Amino acid sequence: MGVPDYVANRFRCASDHDIRRLLEPPTGPVRLILDTDTANEIDDQFTLAWTLLSQDRIKLEGVTAEPFSFQHLGRNMLLARDIVARGGPSTGVEHELVESYRSWLDGYEALGKTPDEIVFVPPEEGQDLSVKEIHTVYDKLGLSAAGKVFRGSEGYLKSLDAPLRTPAAEHIIERALAASDQPLYIAAIGCLTNLASALLIEPSIIKNIVVLWTSSYPSHAPHSNEPSLNLVQDMLASQLLFASGAAHVYLPGYHVGAQLRISLPEMERFVRGKGAIGDYLYHLYTHNPIHEQRGMLDTARKTWVIWDMINIAWLLNPKWVPTRLTRSPLLGDDYFWEHPQNSHLMREAYDIDRDAIFMDFYDKLAAAEQGE
Repeated sequence: MGVPDYVANRFRCASDHDIRRLLEPPTGPVRLILDTDTANEIDDQFTLAWTLLSQDRIKLEGVTAEPFSFQHLGRNMLLARDIVARGGPSTGVEHELVESYRSWLDGYEALGKTPDEIVFVPPEEGQDLSVKEIHTVYDKLGLSAAGKVFRGSEGYLKSLDAPLRTPAAEHIIERALAASDQPLYIAAIGCLTNLASALLIEPSIIKNIVVLWTSSYPSHAPHSNEPSLNLVQDMLASQLLFASGAAHVYLPGYHVGAQLRISLPEMERFVRGKGAIGDYLYHLYTHNPIHEQRGMLDTARKTWVIWDMINIAWLLNPKWVPTRLTRSPLLGDDYFWEHPQNSHLMREAYDIDRDAIFMDFYDKLAAAEQGE
């Protein structure tokens, strides 16, 4: 049974009227769960810090940890290395693979490293690292994380009939079913395993949640979505979100979130020295684990994308992330979008006010430092 058929048998999709109501841009304080793979690079830490510095607008009801792993990229990189070692590609597919990872391999050589030295952690270790990193951000802000951090799954969905029951999934369900006149927003800034498991365990939560998710290309793009880590790690969970009928604010990473670039001079001017959290974020920026993982050179002159801040930006001020209502696509097994007739509504971002977002972030860092 495919995902759409499964959903049709298990989920009661809301009407367009109800989804429109849930997808109205927020005008005041919101209830939020932040679902995060906090240690996979550095943007999650910025996003969690900004969330915790915005408690006048955001009632954070929990932080749920997602697993993560770049192992699939590591396998491809080693395969590209082997193709080069044997004399070069012999097919078009091999040529594309080698070209995709050539800069990695050249970078390792320039840095005096071999590909075998690069560590790609498995998802269960990614889960451990994410939980630890969430606590670190709370600590750097001088806040207690007691009772607010929930461990998620150590792997990905294998079947729609076998959701992963974890503290994170249970917390999502509990908060979604809590009596409230407000929906529960779930800002997903990693893969969707925890959310998908919660939906599969208790489909009725679909009436009370609004999912914000950042990943991949706009729904009208003709490209393969395979490059998106958030999307590809747990394809089944990704497919479930688009088919489920859940109220969903889709925030494309490529072309939209990708505009959230920050430079080293900005980090030095506006982040470093702004309290313990500012110094920690500066340390992360200048010790980005992705730099070594991908053999990146001349990093001082390069910018870095803080992708995940787009989720919080839309909640704080929807004008910073312009969106439109459109029909949800489905995600095919080949990673391409499909466009069935009569699919449910979703809201999708098409632009972003990069400067307004970072200025708000900088202002809150400065205010927090003055209040220490």
